Amino acid sequence: MKKKVIAVVGPTSSGKTALGIYLAKKLGGEVISADSRQVYKGLDVGTGKVTKKEMAGVPHHLLSVASPKKIFTADDFVKQGEKVLKSMIYHTPAIIPIIVGGAGFYVDALLGRISLSNVPPNPKLRARLEKKDVKELYTMLKKKDSARAKTIEPHHKRRLIRALEIATYQLRQTTRARALRGTKPSLTLASSSLAPQKYDVLWLGLSPAPAKLKSNIHKRLLARMKQGMVAEAKRLHAQGLSYKRMEELGLEYRALARYLQGKTSKQELVAEIERGNNKYAKRQLRWFKRNKDIKWVTGTAEALRLAKSFLSR
Repeated sequence: MKKKVIAVVGPTSSGKTALGIYLAKKLGGEVISADSRQVYKGLDVGTGKVTKKEMAGVPHHLLSVASPKKIFTADDFVKQGEKVLKSMIYHTPAIIPIIVGGAGFYVDALLGRISLSNVPPNPKLRARLEKKDVKELYTMLKKKDSARAKTIEPHHKRRLIRALEIATYQLRQTTRARALRGTKPSLTLASSSLAPQKYDVLWLGLSPAPAKLKSNIHKRLLARMKQGMVAEAKRLHAQGLSYKRMEELGLEYRALARYLQGKTSKQELVAEIERGNNKYAKRQLRWFKRNKDIKWVTGTAEALRLAKSFLSR
C-alpha cells in the first residue's frame, strides 16, 4: 500500500502555515516546508519564514538548509525531501508527513506528480541561455512549455534556465520516441504532465476570496517591513550576498536589491513587492487549479475532518 501523506497548498498569505501546524498538532504529524526560498539560511523576514514561536513545538523540515549564495534547485529539494519523508513514514510509530507550501512545482515534484530526477544538467545549453535576458528566456519557455511558463516567476533567471533545460531535454526525448513510432513530435511536454504518484496523498487547498487574499498580502507585507525586511537585506549583503544574487532570488529580494542600490524609493519598494506578490499568488492558483485532487477547504474543522477520514481508511 502507498504511504499516506497530507499536502496543504495554496497561494501566498492564504493561511497554509497555520493550518499545517494545526493539523500536525492534532494528528501527530511533522511539517515539511515546500517553499523555494525558505530553504535558504538568513532569508527569514523577507520570505515570511515561520518562527519558532509560531511552530508551537511542531518539528519543521527543509527550512534554512542551504546557503543563499548557492543555487538550491528543485532537484535538490526532491532529494532532501524524499529522505525526510522516508524517515517519517518508516518511523515507529509512523509520523504523519504534512507538506506545506505554495511552490507547486516543488510539491508536485516531491510527491511524484512530475518527474525531474532524470533530467541531467546541460552545461552547454546553460552557457548559451546565460547570455540571454529574462524577457528572452521567458518568451522561449512560453513556446516550449506554456503550462510551466504560466506558473514561474518571469524575472527569476535561474529558474527560467532550469525550466528551459528540462523542457529542452524532454522535448528531445519526446521527439526521439515519436520518431521511432513514425509520428510527429508534440510540444506538450512531460514537465507539466502527470507521473505515477508515489504516495497516497490528501490534497488540501486554501484559496481565500480575491479581495481577502489581496488584503492578507498587504497586511503581511506591512508587518514584515516593520519586522525589519530592509535591515535583513542589508545584513545579507554585508555577509557577502551580492546584489546580483539577491535579484536572482526573486520577489521581495529582487525589489530589496534594487532599493538598496538606490534605484527605487521606499514607497516604490513596497509597491513593487506588493504588486509582485499579487501576481505570484495568481500564478500559484493557476498551478494548483490544474490538480483536480485538491479539496478546497474553508477552515480548520473541515480540514481536520477530511484528514481524519483519509487516515482511517
